[in-house]
This record gives sequence, structure tokens and C-alpha cells, in this order.
Amino acid sequence: MGETHHRVFRITDGSDDDWASWYADWLTKLSELPTLLGPPMVRSELVYMLVRLDKEYVADRSGEPWEDYYAARLVDHFGGP
Repeated sequence: MGETHHRVFRITDGSDDDWASWYADWLTKLSELPTLLGPPMVRSELVYMLVRLDKEYVADRSGEPWEDYYAARLVDHFGGP
């Protein structure tokens, strides 16, 4: 996911106000996320979670890589293994 993010960031000059929708679409259709997390997820819920996690990540300033931060919380939320 991180590599895809950097590629899109470069293409859009870092500006993509609807990034969460794009990522949710990519994650639900082209990644292994649905298989890893079990039951089918609703795309709109994933968009919501991505936006929420972005705000939390910025506020927390944990220094943890964003990919790890998001992944752990998505697994918690969607009930993965």
C-alpha cells in the first residue's frame, strides 16, 4: 500500500482530496485486504475508517509508520485474525 501511495502522490503533486475513496476502492478490489479480514467489508465504512485514521494519526504523532498504524487499527475494527 505504501508504494502505491507514493506513486499516486507523485502523479497528483501531493493533492488528492478524495484519497480515501480511491484507497478504499483499491483495497476492496485489488488488494488482499478482504481475504485477510474475513467477511466482506462495506466500501463506505472503509472510506470512513481511512479518513478517521488519518485524523487520529496526525493528532497522535506517534512516529509509527502510517502503514503499520492504519493496518493495526483496520484489523481491530474489521475483526481480522
